[in-house]
This record gives sequence, structure tokens and C-alpha cells, in this order.
Amino acid sequence: MIRSIKFSIPLLFAFILSGCVVNQSQKPAPVEQAPQPEQPAPVIGAQQPPPPSVTQPQPVPEPPKLKTINWQSSVQPLVNQMMNTQGITPGSVLLVDRLKNSTNGSIQSANADLAINQALQSNSKFTLVTTAQLNQAKQALGLSPQDSLNSRSKAIGLARNLNAQYVLYSTAHGDAKAPRLQMQLMLVQTGEIVWTGSASVAN
Repeated sequence: MIRSIKFSIPLLFAFILSGCVVNQSQKPAPVEQAPQPEQPAPVIGAQQPPPPSVTQPQPVPEPPKLKTINWQSSVQPLVNQMMNTQGITPGSVLLVDRLKNSTNGSIQSANADLAINQALQSNSKFTLVTTAQLNQAKQALGLSPQDSLNSRSKAIGLARNLNAQYVLYSTAHGDAKAPRLQMQLMLVQTGEIVWTGSASVAN
């Protein structure tokens, strides 16, 4: 019995040592890494999309230039003719209406009005309605001071409000580059045209 115990102790000790050696010889299982997604390789020679086109603003066309007209050289002879009209009482009040543009384009109407008024400044037959009187009469009739009458009936109605005896009504017609000027002297009381004259406008 004692001999069998002595034999078992070395055997047990040898078994324990062999177990330690086996445990040390076992390596831990390797940890598998998740596969990384592959990056697409750049395509050599691939065409890039063109940049967006930028729309350039179109230039604004310039308005046509008005042709310079020598109104004075055409107005003065007509005014001289009008002064020779028979039956005009010296000192009569005259309303000068603005030029009516009946041409096929734009003309320098303001320059024509200025030329007519300048030609009448030194006359000895008429007393001209002033700009202040004209604007006051327009306001009394509910018209704007900038309102161009361009109507014989309106002009006569305004002249009556101003106690004027005559109205000078002027019209430009024909080609805007070479218009023809017509002037008419009207009697306010009856609306009768007592004088008319026309002439080609010099450039």
C-alpha cells in the first residue's frame, strides 16, 4: 500500500507539469479584422464636366439722337408775315400754344417753342401771355402746368380764360429729319383762322 502511494505521487506530479506545458503551448486564436472597402481607382483621362456658362448682360441700345434743327431761321420769316396781317389791334393779347408734333418721329419741340417766343419778343402788335399767367390759367382749368394743349379747342378755351384775343397754333408735320412748320393765328372770339403760313425747317 505504501509502495503504491509512493508510486502515485510522482505520477501525479508529472501529470500536473505536463498540463502546464500544454496550456502554455496553446496560442490565443487570432482576431480577424473586417475587410476595408476598396477605394475606386481614379480613371485616367476621364473628362470633367464643363463649368456652367455665365450669361453676359446684353448692352442697352442707345436711343436715337435727335437731329439738330435751326428753328429760328424758319420761325422768324413766318412771324414777320404774321405781323403784316390786316385788322389786328395793336396791344392785343396773344397766347402762344406749344408746338404740336405731327411728324413721323421725335423732334426738339422745346427748341421750336423757344424760337417762336424769341421771335415774338420784339413785336409791336401783341402782348404775350407770360408763363406764370399760362400756368395759373391751366391750374384753374384743372390742367397740369406741363400739359401741352395740342388742341385748338383747348387752346381757345384757355385763351378765353386769360382774356386773350388771339392764339398762335403751330404744328410740325412730315419727316422728323426735315419737318415742315405750319403756324396759324386764330381769333379767340370766333375761332376763325385769320392768318396761316408754312415753311420747310432748315437743318
